[in-house]
Amino acid sequence: MTTRRPNETIVTLATRAGFEVEWQDAHHTTQHVPDSTLAVLLDRMGLPCGNATQIRQSAAALEAELSGRKMPPLMTAEIGRGIALPAAAVKSGSHYRIELESGSIIDGRFTAPKGEEALLAPIDEPGYHTLVINEQRVTLAVAPRRCYTADDAWRTLHPDDTKKTPPLWGVAAQLYGLRRTGDGGIGDYSALAQVATESGKRGAHALAVSPTHAMFSAEPNRFSPYSPSSRLWLNVTHIDPAAVFGADAARDALNAAQAADAWSQLEDLKLIDWPNAVMLKLKVLRTLYEHFSQNERLQHTPRALEFHGFCERAGRALEDHARFEALQAAQLSQEGGHGHWRDWPDALRDPRSPEVEAFAEAHRYEVDFHLFLQWLAAKGLSHAQQAAHDAGMAVGLIADLAVGCDSAGSHAWSYRDDMLQGVSVGAPPDLFNQAGQAWGLTTFSPRAMRTQGFSAFIDMLRAAFAHAGGIRIDHILGLRRLWLVPEGESARNGAYLRYPLEDLLRLIALESWRHRSIVIGEDLGTVPPGFRERLDEHGIAGIRVLWFEGAQDGDGFKPPYEWDRNAVGTTTTHDLPTVAGWWRGSDITWRNKIGQTMARADGRDPEEAAQEERAKDRAKLWHAFQQAGVAASGVTAPPAESAPVDEALAFVAATPGPLVTFPLEDLLALVDQPNLPGSIDEHPNWRRRLSLPVDELFADDTFCDRLLAVDRARSAPRIAPRIAPPISPPSSNASSEPDTP
Repeated sequence: MTTRRPNETIVTLATRAGFEVEWQDAHHTTQHVPDSTLAVLLDRMGLPCGNATQIRQSAAALEAELSGRKMPPLMTAEIGRGIALPAAAVKSGSHYRIELESGSIIDGRFTAPKGEEALLAPIDEPGYHTLVINEQRVTLAVAPRRCYTADDAWRTLHPDDTKKTPPLWGVAAQLYGLRRTGDGGIGDYSALAQVATESGKRGAHALAVSPTHAMFSAEPNRFSPYSPSSRLWLNVTHIDPAAVFGADAARDALNAAQAADAWSQLEDLKLIDWPNAVMLKLKVLRTLYEHFSQNERLQHTPRALEFHGFCERAGRALEDHARFEALQAAQLSQEGGHGHWRDWPDALRDPRSPEVEAFAEAHRYEVDFHLFLQWLAAKGLSHAQQAAHDAGMAVGLIADLAVGCDSAGSHAWSYRDDMLQGVSVGAPPDLFNQAGQAWGLTTFSPRAMRTQGFSAFIDMLRAAFAHAGGIRIDHILGLRRLWLVPEGESARNGAYLRYPLEDLLRLIALESWRHRSIVIGEDLGTVPPGFRERLDEHGIAGIRVLWFEGAQDGDGFKPPYEWDRNAVGTTTTHDLPTVAGWWRGSDITWRNKIGQTMARADGRDPEEAAQEERAKDRAKLWHAFQQAGVAASGVTAPPAESAPVDEALAFVAATPGPLVTFPLEDLLALVDQPNLPGSIDEHPNWRRRLSLPVDELFADDTFCDRLLAVDRARSAPRIAPRIAPPISPPSSNASSEPDTP
């Protein structure tokens, strides 16, 4: 029974603002968000409610936004469907004009009865059109009914092929972990291009990549790709200095920077030394920039003109990012200086202030250096995508779009009015993390989305699609709602904030088609009822992972033909154990080592009990392999030290989804996973490098044999799949992917 809350006015305001004042925990118990938490979150959204007067004023401001008396700057719609306009904003008999992107004009008059929604006739041309009513201009974002899909990508590549699109497959790579002679200790865009070329030659049609978002040049100790400074720009530490200026120029820069020996030493390390590798890479790139600035820019060479054109097209958003990079470095160089822009002098917190303008003028060379870095990074990533297509890939690179960005970064500084301030995105307490999680990330404010015409969200989508044939949206459940925690509070003291899901899905579909790129949504974890169906309606493929695909009877694993035909299948993800690691139980060992294993009521050693449970799951998975015909019948499961990697790859390859991806870690039968959620320094997250350089990798017989086997398995005839309802996974050790950034 729900009891009456003591302060219904804050609850009403919070509900109207989009907060869910109640939520279901992992035990399906209803939890109530304290009014004190709601009050803080409302205040952080620009709706103060410290007293009755503030509550009335905030309620009035919110009502003005939501009442429909004023047309929003942007409305979304779907082709072929009528478009409802707010009744309060339109008078019957009013004339309107729609200016289509193609240049065509539609004139009309509203005839809706008083008090009813006015309807515009369906528009059959997708795009950003302009509705003009009484001199007010509103953008109509008219989206296709679904996103561009893997089938569309195949048809684009093979327009004359009338046969059914074959099941596609691809490789997944942690970009930083790729190894190439001359990379300075960090995987780079040139290595990525090599992987694209070589895997494409062997039949792969996609290359999923870890996030390439911009990080903090002045703080190289921040290197988690899922906690970026900006989701608009690129990680410059993945630049290959020789890619644009040639090997001789790169070697001269290394020598001029007196960095050749250190460069080679960093390449030999098994784990990335991020602080030293980043500083050295930037030192070499700065030497290259000095030569470029003193010679090519003064002579207006073709490269200099290309650089100038890049900066012109990127506009103010790139200039802001470059200014932030220079500003942060300047602040940190001062005694007692701060990296977080909210701790800077007041005038420097506003990117439009005269003081920031003056700083940019006084430090133009430094700002231009960061523009130069973004130009090189864009050229490198673009080259990798071109290499993928040249190798015959239908999709090519699949970029990873992080769920948020670091609140201390350039995105939050540059888009201050569009971002949530003073809160962290995270996850409520669950079976994996009983204290909940606060990731230190921020993202867009749904209020600002509406009032700013979704401009910041669209900018982010375009940046993600710019150099890829697809995007993977991390934690896509965040399009519906996100768990927000006031900064400084325990992660359990948060609340869910709802987002305009339908608008966001339409904008994704529109940008997907404009860029001819597929969309994959990471929909693992606790998925609300009906959410996956909504994604499917919009042509967004989900993700299905081997460890979570339990059999319908709750005992064992689903056969391949029962996997979701609309989702991308994979053996594992960056946050989960590899096939070899899962089979061995190394993830259990690691979790116990860093204190993530809970004590048991029966007093048994928790690691020992978990390993025994894993042994049972190994037997179930091996039986599933045998039933699927990818493992020999009548043979007992291999021991923990001998993981059946080939069988696991073949099993996933036999699933009916339009695309499956295989992480390099599994194609190489590696034990260690890239990231262990819930750990920071206890586990070498985001630091592991492949043991072989890319060129040697594709000369390795075992590795290439696996690629060949995967290609043949995807091409083999398969039983028509059935859609199976979600069911419980095999055991508590593989119950759901933990929410992580």
